[in-house]
Amino acid sequence: MAASDAGKVPFAKDAVLVVGVGACEDAPVEEVLGLVRDAVREAGFPEEAVAELATVDVKAGEPGIVGAAARLGVPLVAYPAAELARVTVPNPSARSRAAVGTPSVAEAAALRAGGELLVPKRKSAPAGRPPMATCAVASRPRADAGGHDLRHHGDAEVRDDGAELTDLAVNVRANTPPAWLKEVIATSLDGLAAYPDGRAARAAVAERHGVTPDRVLLTSGAAEAFVLLARALKVRHPYVVHPQFTEPEAALRDAGHEVGRVLLRPEDGFRLDPAAVPEEADLVVIGNPTNPTSVLHPAASIAELARPGRVLVVDEAFMDAVPGEREALAGRTDVPGLVVLRSLTKTWGLAGLRIGYVLAAPDVISALSQAQPLWPVSTPALVAAGACVGPRAVAEAGHAAHRIAADRGHLLAGLGELADAGVSVVTPAEGPFLLVRVPGAAVVRERLRERGFAVRRGDTFPGLGPDWIRLAVRDRGTSDRFLSTLTEVLLP
Repeated sequence: MAASDAGKVPFAKDAVLVVGVGACEDAPVEEVLGLVRDAVREAGFPEEAVAELATVDVKAGEPGIVGAAARLGVPLVAYPAAELARVTVPNPSARSRAAVGTPSVAEAAALRAGGELLVPKRKSAPAGRPPMATCAVASRPRADAGGHDLRHHGDAEVRDDGAELTDLAVNVRANTPPAWLKEVIATSLDGLAAYPDGRAARAAVAERHGVTPDRVLLTSGAAEAFVLLARALKVRHPYVVHPQFTEPEAALRDAGHEVGRVLLRPEDGFRLDPAAVPEEADLVVIGNPTNPTSVLHPAASIAELARPGRVLVVDEAFMDAVPGEREALAGRTDVPGLVVLRSLTKTWGLAGLRIGYVLAAPDVISALSQAQPLWPVSTPALVAAGACVGPRAVAEAGHAAHRIAADRGHLLAGLGELADAGVSVVTPAEGPFLLVRVPGAAVVRERLRERGFAVRRGDTFPGLGPDWIRLAVRDRGTSDRFLSTLTEVLLP
């Protein structure tokens, strides 16, 4: 550490900067920005973060400072005074109390999802008046209270020493992108000198789903959409239906929200009971078909979750792998508060390019776009998006969905022959993956790895324990080799 860095708190990737704008209407912006600069610098954020955040008018509104932080990769939450006044700290740690005494509103917001304060900053107001501004940086653990690593995803199984493994851990369709799509993307490279223009791709997505372009937002994959939802929407009681993709909850936690959970049970086949979602929920997130359970919930059951004043987020990242996309809600405008997320990375093999989109009411799209950095989607990704929602591509995805269904049936039949070894599968399965319960899954995963297969651990999903794994559906030849190896592992 350089001498100039002495006394700094080591920068943590899971740190969260919380800015509370002063309760005094005449609080000078310069004083707020001074606190921001000092807190960011002392927390060890990159110096360029200090410089850019210093140009943001905090009092002009939350999206500006959130967008500036997003461009720099700095996790940041900004609360207007009215919201901060309602924040409380449930049992702040002794270390935090000793550091700051009674937490300020910003410090409370930083602590509300757990963790400890790294850098508290306050600006005193004249005697007898409320504090003008507060700012705090807090660290939060990567894992939740139940020990689930919400940031663990399937690609972790094949990084580093896993490159030579047969990949059953990642749900991207094998042998993609197709040659025609590679050619389309390649032709876009001549236009890289110009800034991206998403209008054509946005119009193409709108036409694909029969909506107007003001109901479409293009994103850098579905993961960015979860971050935008967590930061831009003013919700107080978000709930996530688990087990499901963990990034929505991680994004909400990073944005300072306390996240409620609705845990679906294996004995119920992980099926949704709309009545299980508390009425207080003003944001509900559910996947359909759900990753990792492969359960396809009836569209009518999900629509029952809609309420006035509630945002209903449906992750349909794998819906195009369902023949006929039955139970899809994308394109529906009659469900209040509906937000549908789609990803083009799974079916088309574009995980490295990052492209997805949001379908929602125009006011929601506007709020999300204001929290989005400039030019968030690259020109090649925009060109790919337009191509992947065209009639030819939609037809091709439909054919692929039928092949996946047949290959899934083959894998299911083979796993069924291992029932005597304690293997069970969540059925009926409708996604391009299966959730499998197998005794001693951790040991089984390692033995499969030694024999050349990577599978996705299931214990990082809330609601699942150590005996679960997720398997991507592959062609019959690959499945036969895997089933033979799994039999060897379980029945030596």
